[in-house]
Amino acid sequence: MQSNTKLACLALNVILLAGCSTFLSSIGPSRRAIENSADARALPPIQVIDVNEDVTQRLVAQRSRHLFSEVLSGRPNQLQPIGAGDFLTVTIWEATPATLFGSTAQISPTGMPTPSLATTLPEQPVDGEGCITVPFAGRVPAAGKTLPEIAADIKQRLSKKANQPEVLVLLARNLSSTVTVVGEVTTSIRVPLTAAHERLLDALAFAAGVKQPVSKTTIQLTRGENVYALPLDTIIQDPRQNVPLQAGDVITAMYQPLSFTALGASGKNDEINFETQGISLAQALARSGGLIDSRSNPSGVFVFRLEPRSAQPANGQSGSQPVAATTASALVPVVYRVDLKDPRSLFWIQSFPIKDKDVLYVSNAPASELQKFLSLLFTFAYPVLTGVQLTR
Repeated sequence: MQSNTKLACLALNVILLAGCSTFLSSIGPSRRAIENSADARALPPIQVIDVNEDVTQRLVAQRSRHLFSEVLSGRPNQLQPIGAGDFLTVTIWEATPATLFGSTAQISPTGMPTPSLATTLPEQPVDGEGCITVPFAGRVPAAGKTLPEIAADIKQRLSKKANQPEVLVLLARNLSSTVTVVGEVTTSIRVPLTAAHERLLDALAFAAGVKQPVSKTTIQLTRGENVYALPLDTIIQDPRQNVPLQAGDVITAMYQPLSFTALGASGKNDEINFETQGISLAQALARSGGLIDSRSNPSGVFVFRLEPRSAQPANGQSGSQPVAATTASALVPVVYRVDLKDPRSLFWIQSFPIKDKDVLYVSNAPASELQKFLSLLFTFAYPVLTGVQLTR
């Protein structure tokens, strides 16, 4: 009997020692393991930042986008200048008697000469040097000028050769003042600009709209060497972002299924998509099923993120120091820690922004680990103790 008792005690000691090591299964690192990783020497230090009002406001300020109305507020030209490649038609009138253009004047029944007919020259393109050719006027510069300016130049050149000439220049085909619409649209197209001053949504309508859901589409507008982007939702909801277009603009509709990954003691472990408008940490927790009352550690909610070095606070928190860049794009690992036991955190998480590819991790509560250990303890110990009782 004494040997059986010793055997039972030995079994209990083995289980207790195993429980203190890594014998118990776990969904991931504990809260203490994450916090202590900032001081680990085997790996580069990882900055652990406690979420508070200042941190939240800083992240919200970094997340704010430049609105199109702020960076693309320039008014378009009232008259579009002509460019190389455009096709023009030139019509010339002369007072009677016409000496250069038009037919010979005819005598009307009243005995008065009738005005000569207008002469329309064949449609011609603005050549690579920016000129068109008009008989008796020679090569006339057109690129960079408006239609009235070209007509006035031709009239001045013919004034000493033709009899009181009048000139009208029309744009037959507009190939230089256009915008290009590409990406996730029904039809990629070049949209000619007119005096109506087409706007961003007009160009998308010419392309027969976007192929992907509006809430997951971002519109990128390239003007010169500058590139700007806004969610399509924002452009539709705020008329100020539907800015007038300028020649040479490139509009790209991009499908961006943003997502974060929920892991740990949350109601759902999954990759969860969200809208291009962005969501808050409170929304992310709700979409991942929230915290599990019997398992989750409310003071151990973490957001793992790769941040630009410039986005880090000037002084590290939690005793950690800013780390060296770990990716080619100069991103460094940062862990944001939220303590939901603090009532104020319920306000902060309503503004804390979730970014694409974030990992939301909820750690197990210490009591949950103890409960698992005790369950495992009784699973192994009960048969041993039962055997001891039966041998008595």
